Amino acid sequence: MKRLKDKTALITGGAGGIGKAAAKLFAGEGARVMLVDLNEADLKKAADETGSKNVKFIVADVSKEDQVRNYVQATAEAFGKIDVFFNNAGIEGKVMPITEYPLNEFQKVMDVNVKGVWLGLKYVIPEMNNEGSIIITSSVAGMQGTANISPYVASKHALVGIMKSAALECAPSKIRVNSINPSPVDNRMMRSLEEGFGPGKSDEIKKGFEKGIPLGRYAESEEIANLALFLASDESKFITGAVLPIDGGMTA
Repeated sequence: MKRLKDKTALITGGAGGIGKAAAKLFAGEGARVMLVDLNEADLKKAADETGSKNVKFIVADVSKEDQVRNYVQATAEAFGKIDVFFNNAGIEGKVMPITEYPLNEFQKVMDVNVKGVWLGLKYVIPEMNNEGSIIITSSVAGMQGTANISPYVASKHALVGIMKSAALECAPSKIRVNSINPSPVDNRMMRSLEEGFGPGKSDEIKKGFEKGIPLGRYAESEEIANLALFLASDESKFITGAVLPIDGGMTA
């Protein structure tokens, strides 16, 4: 039997590397999937790449309350109650020391990475089936510090706290809430960060990051999606409130 047969999954950041990989995997395991992101063309491409007729999409800014309410309502209307919420959307921000970081850029990271995740929980939880699963994408940056990306680090630490609170609030309904905390993933976000840490020297920066990972490489989006699938499935029915590194040993 397919692991998500007859389940509805909602994925924010659905046009990004991890979101697309999760959409393809979830749909392949029998889920009806709604993708959420900012760009309609990117969303259509992501939906088409799944090869499934059970994947829909909606454009929304996760930091805007009315748009969050709308994407949740659209999912419920299209598919019924929600079984899986992959609360995955996030941005990296700029690479700068605290003393030089523009306040408006700090606020932008917080709006998307923290407020966006919190708003998703606020509106999705009432629409979730009992024994559903919520997966929040944090980061190894939510478990340790990194110089020059303090807003990103702060936002990912905040998600761990939000996750733990939500896990306790949702437990009476047997809704599980967990965070996945990836190391660098070989995708667009890391290309941006590599260039930010070393303009014109991104290859060198990547090699330096890889040296800090015991397994010697970045994660692939599909590997992150595999962990999300496990947490989305009934195989993880007794896991909630957990911080789950997927980092090649980086936090060991």
